[in-house]
Amino acid sequence: MCYGSQRLPPFHDDNNTRSPPLTDVNTEAVENLRLRLAETEARLQRAGAREAELSKKLVEMKRFVSLMEILECYLKRRFVDQQQQLAHLVVQSWVPK
Repeated sequence: MCYGSQRLPPFHDDNNTRSPPLTDVNTEAVENLRLRLAETEARLQRAGAREAELSKKLVEMKRFVSLMEILECYLKRRFVDQQQQLAHLVVQSWVPK
């Protein structure tokens, strides 16, 4: 029978379509890949936990830096105020009465 430009119908043979039985080498390779996958997933989970921990520390450090900047600004202002008060007292002490 001629099919022309049509494809031939697929040939199904139950014996040919089955995958070959796994050999010891194939079983060992699959097990090796499973172990490597498990190790990779475990490393990924540890890395995610470490990232979360570092992110939390970073937020805490940013808060600390902000607090230190506020404190620095306050202390500078207080220092200038005290310098001005001292200068005013010194000037007053030199004024003759």
